[in-house]
Amino acid sequence: MSVRPSLTLQRRLNASPAKVYGAWTDPAQIAKWWHPASNHVVHAEADVRVGGRFRVIMRTPDGEEHDVSGVYREVVPDEKLVFTWAWRTAPERESLVTVMLRSDREATVLTLTHEQFDDEAARDSHRSGWTDALDWLERLFA
Repeated sequence: MSVRPSLTLQRRLNASPAKVYGAWTDPAQIAKWWHPASNHVVHAEADVRVGGRFRVIMRTPDGEEHDVSGVYREVVPDEKLVFTWAWRTAPERESLVTVMLRSDREATVLTLTHEQFDDEAARDSHRSGWTDALDWLERLFA
């Protein structure tokens, strides 16, 4: 059995784990940062509990919409979120995201692992998207 591609990104954010966790779980905050490049969030929902669902719809400047959703598999407030990830246009290509939060004095070290991609192209595309989104998250707490 071959290993499916994955990616891991890390950021040190100028906020407590509780504030960073809130940015991942409050739809109003999700809308402020969870988008790559010049896209913007037009809809965000999050039922943050094991078995609960999230959904985020982003719109590009030319009007194209990208709709992603998933199910929370693990929820540890202020520490860890694990959720599935599937685009509406390709639900069969489900992957898995783990967000770990660790207190570091007055800041939080965030480690995002996105795994079980179908191929390297999907991984590379998501690496670019997550890097952009985490740049926005970093600015939110600057």
